[in-house]
Amino acid sequence: MKRYRFLFLLLAALSMTSCLDEHPKDQLDEDAIYGSASDIYINAVASLYNYIGGANESEGIQGTCRGIYDYNTLTTDEAMIPIRGGDWYDGGLWNAMYQHRWSADDQSLYDTWKYLYKVIVLANKSLDIISNKSALLSAAQQEEYRAEIRAIRAMFYYYAMDMFGRVPLVLSSAEQLHSSLFQGQADRSSIFQFVFQELQQVLPSLPDQHSNKEGNYYGRITQPVVNFLLAKLALNAEIYMYDDWTQGYANRPKGSDIHFSVPASAVSLRNGDKVDCRKLNAWETCIYYCDKLAAEGYVLESDDSFNFSTHNETSKENIFTIPMDKNIYTNQFHYLFRSYHYTHGGVLGWGSENGTCATISTMKANHYGEADEDARCKMNFVAGVVKVDGHELLMDNGKPLEYQPFEVAQNLTNSKFVKTAGARMAKYEVDRTSYMDGKLQSNDIVLFRYADALLMKAEAKVRNGENGDEELNRIRARVGMPYRKATLDNILEERLLELVWEGWRRQDLIRFGKFTGAYDLRTPLQGESSGYTTVFPIPQKCIDLNSELVQNKGYVNILK
Repeated sequence: MKRYRFLFLLLAALSMTSCLDEHPKDQLDEDAIYGSASDIYINAVASLYNYIGGANESEGIQGTCRGIYDYNTLTTDEAMIPIRGGDWYDGGLWNAMYQHRWSADDQSLYDTWKYLYKVIVLANKSLDIISNKSALLSAAQQEEYRAEIRAIRAMFYYYAMDMFGRVPLVLSSAEQLHSSLFQGQADRSSIFQFVFQELQQVLPSLPDQHSNKEGNYYGRITQPVVNFLLAKLALNAEIYMYDDWTQGYANRPKGSDIHFSVPASAVSLRNGDKVDCRKLNAWETCIYYCDKLAAEGYVLESDDSFNFSTHNETSKENIFTIPMDKNIYTNQFHYLFRSYHYTHGGVLGWGSENGTCATISTMKANHYGEADEDARCKMNFVAGVVKVDGHELLMDNGKPLEYQPFEVAQNLTNSKFVKTAGARMAKYEVDRTSYMDGKLQSNDIVLFRYADALLMKAEAKVRNGENGDEELNRIRARVGMPYRKATLDNILEERLLELVWEGWRRQDLIRFGKFTGAYDLRTPLQGESSGYTTVFPIPQKCIDLNSELVQNKGYVNILK
């Protein structure tokens, strides 16, 4: 049975203390909550991990709906949720995602913003607790606890910056308590540099352990998790250092001209320490941190599907996961449930929602139905006549259930394939013992894995004028696919084939300058070539609460 060695406690009492002057009789005394080093760790550090996954919409990095994952997946050429008659209209939400017609008034964007900043606020409060209770902690404990909190906070700033561009940089509880919401925004490049430097600084104080394995470090941010994030940040440095992204993709800074300092030897950067460093450009920096992951013992699993199996916590490839156990954790996984046809879910004991499907272009990239169909296609998608346990499934009309990958349309209302159009998600093994329509499962949700690091390294090498063939073809050889030259176009397609359903496609398309163009069933919006939709609008409710917040360019008085 999967278990954390530390207890995750809810922070309701803690989070309410700044809002109320009352002192309820049943409120826990602070000395009782933070009476020892172990109590401080449980309630100030470990409790933050409650928010990596989620059970509510727009919360959790992955697993739920209408949040980070959906805005990074259903806005791209990878997947969509068509309107299926009376199903999946939802006020036009899903169609708007695919067409990039979101607005500052969208509730789900506001809820996602609230989720990100809720964790940032709690992290700031936790840092204050470490300072206030320092007498109970050794110097080493203070350093280690602070490092873990700062790493969590930096990761949430990374997601906030990636989605919203210019965001408030709030680093103290005092600032939070005495402002109406937040102070003004920082440029995206400033947030990017803060996140990068923060992760570099805390890296040596984090455990050098594999986070996906059960035990003391299970589900925690450890050194390999940070190395992966640093590689991802460096790979996207051209985008994140671009403060006026509405001037078009071609005018972005160049990765060869963006430089970072990394340790010149095995010695790591440390708070206040002076170490010998060398200067690397963005591509070289990405390669450097990808190589760190190899040195830490990550390798490709011989069977790609094992990374997403019901017992994937022993994977040698997964770097960071959301721990799942239907008997212990409240984190939920909605993606299979909302993708499968009602008949398909019904035979598994689910009340499935018949929604999400792959786009036509994704299935064409997989060469579905052709002699050279990609070997990962059947692992990632359910398509054609559906069988469970070797038996064809029959719909209510007595006909076999058959998913039609090439009959997808944005609005299927008048189509005879209204309920069956589109290949469905199959990346995660079905947990036949799951609860709550499959949403409470035992498969850990994969956030970061080594296959991505190899593809990042291949791309960085090509962008730096080097040969990335070896890294690209290690990925392809694992599934028996033939050799391909590592060109940028081939790498982008390989990222779709290998990382489909993993929440990276929006970021990839932006980095390759393709997010605002035409693809599959999507026509670009008027003026979208400027690049304004590469970030989302600041939620209007936040601007209403804090007049110092300025809306991102392109979203003022449009799409209303």
